[in-house]
Amino acid sequence: MNLDHFDMALLSAVQRDASTSQLDLGERVNLSSAAVNRRLKKMSAEGVIQGTVAKVNAELLGYTLTVITEVEVENERLDLLDEMKKAFLDCPQVQQCYYVAGECDFVLIMLVKNMEQYTQLTRQLFFENNNVKRFKTLVSMSNVKTGMFVPTPASETGLADPRYR
Repeated sequence: MNLDHFDMALLSAVQRDASTSQLDLGERVNLSSAAVNRRLKKMSAEGVIQGTVAKVNAELLGYTLTVITEVEVENERLDLLDEMKKAFLDCPQVQQCYYVAGECDFVLIMLVKNMEQYTQLTRQLFFENNNVKRFKTLVSMSNVKTGMFVPTPASETGLADPRYR
């Protein structure tokens, strides 16, 4: 899909606040609300926009710790890796999972209520898995920046809120 500057501006705006009305979006990017609607539908159909979600304050729900875990596997057989990926996908505390090259094989970003919950998850995800060689835990002291905002030319040229550049 070819994206023009209108599409990029819309993407930048809806990443900041997906609840913005199409009328307001149109005013921001100089398009009619019907054109905004068409473009957003097309970007969703093409997979550019993968979903619309609410950003929830994890601390207000009791998830006070962010833990980064590096996991090294024993065997890189595809079926074993797929099994691990599925376990990570199925665990709601695993917010992000990256299969990486380097000293470890996976990097997980996890939200947990406390160290007791993390300890329980380590038993479930790592100690009970015969393919985990070792894992390393990093506890975040402060979440300086979190999010999934994808930079667009619109966010880089000032058409977007400067807080998101």
